[in-house]
Amino acid sequence: MGTRLPLVLRQLRRPSGGGRGGGSGGREDLLGQRRLLDGQTRSSRSPGGRTPAARDSIVREVIQNSKEVLSLLQEKNPAFKPVLAMIQVTIFMLLCCDDNLMQEINQNLSEETGLNITHICLPPDSSEAEIIDEILKINEDTRIHGLALQISENLFSNKVLNALKPEKDVDGVTDINLGKLVRGDAHECFVSPVAKAVIELLEKSVGVNLDGKKILVVGAHGSLEAALQCLFQRKGSMTMSSQWKTPQLQRKLHEADIVVLGSPKPEEIPLTWIQPGTTVLNCSHDFLSGKVGCGSPRIHFGGLIEEDDVSLLAAALRIQNMVSSGRRWLREQQHRRWRLHCLKLQPLSPVPSDIEISRGQTPKAVDVLAKEIGLLADEIEIYGKSKAKVRLSVLERLKNQADGKYVLVAGITPTPLGEGKSTVTIGLVQALTAHLNVNSFACLRQPSQGPTFGVKGGAAGGGYAQVIPMEEFNLHLTGDIHAITAANNLLAAAIDTRILHENTQTDKALYNRLVPLVNGVREFSEIQLARLKKLGINKTDPSTLTEEEVSKFARLDINPSTITWQRVLDTNDRFLRKITIGQGNTEKGYSRQAQFDITVASEIMAVLALTDSLADMKARLGRMVVASDKSGQPVTADDLGVTGALTVLMKDAIKPNLMQTLEGTPVFVHAGPFANIAHGNSSVLADKIALKLVGEEGFVVTEAGFGADIGMEKFFNIKCRASGLVPNVVVLVATVRALKMHGGGPSVSAHIKFRYVKTELNGCCNLQKQIQIAQLFGVPVVVALNVFKTDTRAEVDLVCELAKRAGAFDAVPCYHWSVGGKGSVDLARAVREAASKRSRFQFLYDVQVRSIVDKIRTIAQAVYGAKDIELSPEAQAKIDRYTQQGFGNLPICMAKTHLSLSHQPDKKGVPRDFILPISDVRASIGAGFIYPLVGTMSTMPGLPTRPCFYDIDLDTKTEQVKGLF
Repeated sequence: MGTRLPLVLRQLRRPSGGGRGGGSGGREDLLGQRRLLDGQTRSSRSPGGRTPAARDSIVREVIQNSKEVLSLLQEKNPAFKPVLAMIQVTIFMLLCCDDNLMQEINQNLSEETGLNITHICLPPDSSEAEIIDEILKINEDTRIHGLALQISENLFSNKVLNALKPEKDVDGVTDINLGKLVRGDAHECFVSPVAKAVIELLEKSVGVNLDGKKILVVGAHGSLEAALQCLFQRKGSMTMSSQWKTPQLQRKLHEADIVVLGSPKPEEIPLTWIQPGTTVLNCSHDFLSGKVGCGSPRIHFGGLIEEDDVSLLAAALRIQNMVSSGRRWLREQQHRRWRLHCLKLQPLSPVPSDIEISRGQTPKAVDVLAKEIGLLADEIEIYGKSKAKVRLSVLERLKNQADGKYVLVAGITPTPLGEGKSTVTIGLVQALTAHLNVNSFACLRQPSQGPTFGVKGGAAGGGYAQVIPMEEFNLHLTGDIHAITAANNLLAAAIDTRILHENTQTDKALYNRLVPLVNGVREFSEIQLARLKKLGINKTDPSTLTEEEVSKFARLDINPSTITWQRVLDTNDRFLRKITIGQGNTEKGYSRQAQFDITVASEIMAVLALTDSLADMKARLGRMVVASDKSGQPVTADDLGVTGALTVLMKDAIKPNLMQTLEGTPVFVHAGPFANIAHGNSSVLADKIALKLVGEEGFVVTEAGFGADIGMEKFFNIKCRASGLVPNVVVLVATVRALKMHGGGPSVSAHIKFRYVKTELNGCCNLQKQIQIAQLFGVPVVVALNVFKTDTRAEVDLVCELAKRAGAFDAVPCYHWSVGGKGSVDLARAVREAASKRSRFQFLYDVQVRSIVDKIRTIAQAVYGAKDIELSPEAQAKIDRYTQQGFGNLPICMAKTHLSLSHQPDKKGVPRDFILPISDVRASIGAGFIYPLVGTMSTMPGLPTRPCFYDIDLDTKTEQVKGLF
């Protein structure tokens, strides 16, 4: 090898002293040998041979073009630099110095173009399985854009070749790339660089017109043979293929105008078989690795193109393929219009149960759905067939993509059965995407086991507007709520354990256990170093702390009466509202009163819903205040040293869950805080990812829990502050039955709902009030009247008319429950029109200026309609403490009944002139809000006399869940 390599390598060579091995002397010696060989070979050529300069110019042209294309790509993507991985088996680098030279060629051409190249060297005895395992790792590595193999011919099995991802197969060896080439889709695939180099050299260097020429390809096999035959045929050549042992070889060689040697010529075949004047092209090396056959004989013909010519140009063309791979990869990273296959509905009448409807529709495979909406294969983690988690890396990929329109679904003050916000949300996105061809995403909360087995049932929507499979949606999903339960209770255990150990150990014993001697060395952990810094102790050697510093570091001195962190359980269990802990003998007399909250009320759930990254979640978890010390200072999860462990437990829960509606449109299900005892909204991350995926003209529809007075108010004042997102429209859900209840009708339950048929509709005052609440924030309101079969046309028309008089942008009856998205097309059109208007969004209060008490009063008066607030002594003491600790500038998250605008669930309509009692105040510092409890509000719901679980069962033969709704 080597007659033409030095000329190009001299131009591409890296500066001396900067290479591997301590300098460039070894490389210069190698190149010097090539120059000597170059002179010897050139002198043996006939005058009719082509000039090296002409051939080198082809390489230069390919590299220059690749460099220019890459530069253009990097103008818009400055950080982009494609990476080529080359898997090598080390024995071949030892056998022949030509391998080292080929590695130099690849390295230099890559650097000249602006690519990165990485060599992965496997042991000489590597098995097929080990090579495949390495290939699969590179397939999934998003930092690598191309993969080439430098392995022996005997290792090139179909399993190895087709383990490569076609989009990374820059040598064009996979069946998919070869198939596209044969089919004529060369622009969609990678063409073998060696085969392409053969054509380029014949046409541009030798100047051969291939049309009508007889081509004989000898000794080639596999993908090289197929690629050569295909490319020659495209040029109009008559192509023959033969192996060296074929009996008719001499005749074929005599007939050929051009002979391409695909492997070394056996010694027993004489050169005289090749006719004088025949153009002979020698690519007799391992065509994938670029390794020249060291023992191949030199053939001297006037029209000879040596194997080093092919190797050099093939290396340049591989670089060209790499740039194309990078361009395709960048194109895939950009947002593109969805190619969504929507599922057809065939609604039945009467409408079957929710679970029957869900089972009657076969969902798309979740990986298919993900691909349809523009997610990449490495951005999802599949859970079963119909749900997946979406990795946060998609936000970085689409960071320059404009957001879509942002729509919030809220409601009037509901009945205990709810008024169908989730159903409206699903019906609206089904209408937008399946019927109006507009990209849209629903973002829902994950249902808690509490209501699923309690009164309200599941939260997947209902009828022909629901998320499927609904039993997977309502039961466990991907385990996020269980992760929150585990993390919350780990922190609770850490608090009481720390108090116990501090009460029973000296400073020295406590310190020695907190910073133990391991293998004769005592070291602080990372989180302990952070605590030292917080305490103002600038030391890293545990042995250098003074006695005072040891005590300061080791003792948190938690005041048990100030502990606000409770244990949680995702079950309605009223008997855990007050408990006594620490009554066992091992607790040595330390006991205190505590309680359980329901998991969705945990601050960790609120953190999950409000965070915008893994790092932010870790920081928020660390800032969570669990108590105060005896001097009145806050004690945090960081102080307890548990932040890292909490983050580990939550590392998967932070990823939104992807599912689909009955009509095959995408849904994110993520986070699940109740709006009456938490902020009641799905996650910021789900909304942000969805807004990028739908594109600038698309819609993201998210819901807030319960009525506009609590769920919507918290969405605006808490979630929008955390996310920085500005809503375009509020969809306010109302039902005739709820308005009749607010007009004096009896309370709604599953057993008496049909008594509303004869009750007068005179509770529209509640709807009017909720519209006014939304208008406080400057966002246009579209009222969605969720129509029940018992509603009359006159009732529907009256509600819509009154809503528009109250200031709604529009009011639309919706029939999605009975017919799916088709029944909400009018709502979708109204929302799209309202979203085109300019939003004048504003917060209700300035968090920095107003005090905690002022902010509570503002919400009570402006939103609920209260005359004033009344603080209990305990609430006032807590407010004073939080203000003194520096938490007075946080927004407010009111824990209040959802069944009335006031604190009294039985006060319907629009109560007036009432005093709102604040019984307690808590601080969710990690989540980022102050948490007042209104009246007798409980953070652990109870079960009714006849819970939903009476109807829930499992068919032990089919394993199908029964009784969910």
